Amino acid sequence: MQSEAVAAVRFDAIEKRYGQRNVVDGISLDIAQGEFFALLGANGAGKTTLISMLSGLARPTRGRVCVLGRDVAAHPVEARRLLGVVPQELVFDPFFTVREALRLQSGYFGLRHNDDWIDELLHNLGLEPQAEQNMRSLSGGMKRRVMVAQALVHRPPVIVLDEPTAGVDVELRQSLWQFITRLNGQGHTVLLTTHYLEEAQALCNRIAMVKLGRLVALDTTHALLARFASTQLQFRLLAGRLPESLAQRCKPVGARLGCAIREPADVESVLEALRIAGCVIDELEVRRADLEDAFLQVMHPKAVAT
Repeated sequence: MQSEAVAAVRFDAIEKRYGQRNVVDGISLDIAQGEFFALLGANGAGKTTLISMLSGLARPTRGRVCVLGRDVAAHPVEARRLLGVVPQELVFDPFFTVREALRLQSGYFGLRHNDDWIDELLHNLGLEPQAEQNMRSLSGGMKRRVMVAQALVHRPPVIVLDEPTAGVDVELRQSLWQFITRLNGQGHTVLLTTHYLEEAQALCNRIAMVKLGRLVALDTTHALLARFASTQLQFRLLAGRLPESLAQRCKPVGARLGCAIREPADVESVLEALRIAGCVIDELEVRRADLEDAFLQVMHPKAVAT
C-alpha cells in the first residue's frame, strides 16, 4: 500500500495569542505538493501571522507547523531551506548592488557559483538593466522584484508570496505571474496572499479564507464560486424607487445596483418589477460571478463558517 504524500505545508491546530487576543484560533490546513494555493482574508484576519509562523519568525502558542514534513519549531534551519518567502514589507540592504545582494543571499544557503540561476532570475523578473545598480537607487517596484529574486535564489520547493504585487505596476504583475506559474508547473508549491482577488481566481487551484483568526472557507476555486457567488443583474436607477420586493435583493455596486439572479427567468421578473414600480433604468448588464462576490459573502458578519 502506498503511503500518503507528505503535505508541502501543514498547519496543525494552530493558535497564536498576543496577551488575551487570539490572532490565530485553531486553524488546521494542509497544502499539497505542487499546489497553487491562495490564503485570503481582510486586514487583520491572521494571514501574515500564519506566514510568520511558517517562516519561523513567530512561534505558535499551540499547534504545529510543518514544511514538507519538517517541524518548523524543532528543525528551523532545515525547514527554512525549503521555503522562499517574499514578505509584504520592503526590506533591502542599501550597501549592495542587485547582483551582489543575490550572491549574498545565495551564500546564506551555502550556494556558490550560483550566477547562472541569478542571471535567469534577473532576466525573468526584468532586472537585467538594474543588475549593477545599488539597491537604494531603485524604485519601490524594482525593490519588490529584487525581493522576489532573493526568495527564489536557492530554488526553494515551497514559495510563499505575501502580497507580492502590492503597489507595483502591471508589467511586473504580468512578468511575475508568468515566471511563478512556470515554476509551479515544474512542481514548486506556491502559497499566495493577495488583495487582488482576480489574481487568486485566475492562478490558484484551491483557496482558504480566514476571518478573525479562524478558517471560514476551504475549497477549490470552482467550488467556492459555485457555492457562494451568484450571477448579478446590474443596472443604474435614473428615476423612481425600488419596489419592496427588490429592496432587500439589490445591493450598491459603485454607481449601480446589483441584484443576485440564479436563472435566466429571474432577469425577466426583476425587469417586470422595476417597470411596474415606474423605475427608469439604464446601463443594464448581466455580470458573471467572481471571487470577489464569494469573498464578500463569506466575510459578511452573518455568514456561517463552512
